[in-house]
Amino acid sequence: MFDAADLRHLPKSELYEELPRQLDGLLHGERDLVANLANAAALIFQSLPDLNWAGFYLMKDGGLVLGPFQGRTACVRIAVGQGVCGTAAAEKRTQLVADVHAFPGHIACDSASASELVVPLIVDGEVKAVLDLDSPTPARFDADDAAGCERLVEVLLRHCVL
Repeated sequence: MFDAADLRHLPKSELYEELPRQLDGLLHGERDLVANLANAAALIFQSLPDLNWAGFYLMKDGGLVLGPFQGRTACVRIAVGQGVCGTAAAEKRTQLVADVHAFPGHIACDSASASELVVPLIVDGEVKAVLDLDSPTPARFDADDAAGCERLVEVLLRHCVL
């Protein structure tokens, strides 16, 4: 049984040193995509402070479809190029949005969300999924969060068959 330590009290630099190690340990020996994404979403949600949603959208039939997550109910399908998640998929790069209400075409799955961070999971040049984090606090995410979450995605890609 894996028991994750509470990391929310750590300074951000230490949190993003420890969280990838915990994720690696949690996923060790398991290759199932749904199981690993579900545990990753739970670990991220319980470890990063001030989130109201943490989860994944999977690329299916040319669009993003809701995958494992923690938080309130969510939009089921997002078109590539639409909203923050769809933009991350279309541009194949991390999207760091301080104010989602100022983001053109933002999709409001939860009206409480104020800022968002989306990191694409890319395999052989193709987006296979995105990691989506939402916060009720404006400008909750910064470049350190983006880099830290990109490291988490690297860990995921080592353990998941996408």
